[in-house]
Amino acid sequence: MEFQITEVDGVTIVAVSGELDGLTAPAMQDEILPLIHPGCKILLDMSGVSYISSVGLRALLLLYRKTEGNQGHIALSGLSEMIHDTMLITGFLDFFEAYDTVETGLAALN
Repeated sequence: MEFQITEVDGVTIVAVSGELDGLTAPAMQDEILPLIHPGCKILLDMSGVSYISSVGLRALLLLYRKTEGNQGHIALSGLSEMIHDTMLITGFLDFFEAYDTVETGLAALN
């Protein structure tokens, strides 16, 4: 799993690539948790994620709760059809706003 972190107009963009599962979810949390602060705006670019397990979904939920607990906002972009469907069926998209592209996600967060 790889992460590329950039900031654009006050929004932290984390490009995630690889598989998000029990082996890689802790690394994702280690990368993203320090970015969470009061009022933060985080956009997870998931276009490079090929697979997500239940552990990966749980890690995303933890990030959501920490961000919301700090009056911040976290959103997703670039979900593959399979991951989007999984998140829709399991109710995870009730928590996250999901955008087709990084650009639309940035526009929504600003």
